[in-house]
Amino acid sequence: MPAATPSSYSITIRLHTSPDYAVVGRIATAIAEQGGIVTAVDIADSRHDRLVVDATCSGFDVNHTDDLVEAVEAIDGVKVHKVSDRTFLLHLGGKIAVSSKVALKTRDDLSMAYTPGVGRVSSAIAKHPEDARRLTVKGNSVAVVTDGSAVLGLGNIGPEAAMPVMEGKAALFKQFADIDAWPICLASQDTEEIIRAVEMIAPGFGGINLEDIAAPRCFEIERRLRESLDIPVFHDDQHGTAIVVLAALRNALRVVDKWLEQVRIVVSGGGAAGSAIVTLLLAAGAKDVVVYDREGLLSSDDESLTGAKRELAERTNPRQVRGDLADGLQGADVFIGVSAPNLLKAEWIRDNMAEDPIVFALANPDPEIDPAEAAQFAKVVASGRSDYPNQINNVLAFPGVFRGLLDAHAEDVTIEMLIRAADAIAAVVKDEEINPSYIIPSVFHPDVADAVAVAIAGEGKTSAGATGPIKVGSRSTAAPVDETGALPRLR
Repeated sequence: MPAATPSSYSITIRLHTSPDYAVVGRIATAIAEQGGIVTAVDIADSRHDRLVVDATCSGFDVNHTDDLVEAVEAIDGVKVHKVSDRTFLLHLGGKIAVSSKVALKTRDDLSMAYTPGVGRVSSAIAKHPEDARRLTVKGNSVAVVTDGSAVLGLGNIGPEAAMPVMEGKAALFKQFADIDAWPICLASQDTEEIIRAVEMIAPGFGGINLEDIAAPRCFEIERRLRESLDIPVFHDDQHGTAIVVLAALRNALRVVDKWLEQVRIVVSGGGAAGSAIVTLLLAAGAKDVVVYDREGLLSSDDESLTGAKRELAERTNPRQVRGDLADGLQGADVFIGVSAPNLLKAEWIRDNMAEDPIVFALANPDPEIDPAEAAQFAKVVASGRSDYPNQINNVLAFPGVFRGLLDAHAEDVTIEMLIRAADAIAAVVKDEEINPSYIIPSVFHPDVADAVAVAIAGEGKTSAGATGPIKVGSRSTAAPVDETGALPRLR
């Protein structure tokens, strides 16, 4: 039976029971015997003829929570009144809202915030459009844009179904970086229409976060928007993932006393995330990276490869290894999976990989190998799951990335910025803290977002594409744009 976690599938069961307080213990026991986790049992009401009991518990999936309800209902003297799914309750009415930053209590307030006073501000911006960042919400706003074609592990579920995820992303922006982010769920999966839609809404935002758009369409959309817009465009599924993977790998290599330039790395998955991870690893100094995808190990001498796979093969696999994943893992120091569940066998880690192997099984929601199984033979294991150590979570990256971009008035995102962000995340884990079970800080670590923001802005130095003073926290510099020092755009 899979393990339940306290917040995975959490329900509250309202029960009407006989007026016997011992029933509370029987309820908790029945849930535990079915493999559930009891997080609370509360007496909501007590009368001479009955008790009203709220039992809050978690299972590992919907069927399991149904079993928990049946187990409780089977107790003598207990009747299930209703069952509430706590995750759905949290989403009722949505997770974000707009609130005013100014008081509107008098005619005087209204005349400045709206007509006639607002007209003066609009006129000023018409003469100096660059002031929109300073005089409107644009300077602290990010559009979270999706077409709903590649949502989490759910696939192509459309824009309406993607909305809860985009709302969650907006809530994370606010919580971790005090950025006002807006879900933009587009009713089109046409590349040209998406590009045009984002171009048309761009004046109201200081940055664009592309989210859950399927490959290879996402590559073209990002490339074209980077060329046409004067605000940074960041595809979090690609570059956010790559930043956190590089940060975690930096520290994992510290644990096993190996160097990025010397290790052999196998990346399983040549889609959006895999391509971005490869790009960042190579830029950071990795020399031997092999990509595995549906076609097998990607190699430049494979004439059947086309498009993005061909381009990826030409940048990787210097030894031109061919075959399946097991072949690629021969002598490999690192496995990074952003592909599909259950692709990696434990015996391959034991028999094929180099001494002290590192395994990042990041497929979501089910990893390439169960982390506990991988830990039998790997020195360091990371996954995307919150119930195991070393969670690779994009929340470590994107809030701080955009905080730095917005504060720097940056027009673009560069490879150097992403490497600096990864190094900043890695550095949050101090030498005395690092161990195989702690290579990456918690998303709630108070230093992460600020460290990334400072790194993105170049610690007060001129950022490529910066158009004004760079401010991070209390720091400020009026350094001008250095056109000759601008870095090349991301691939």
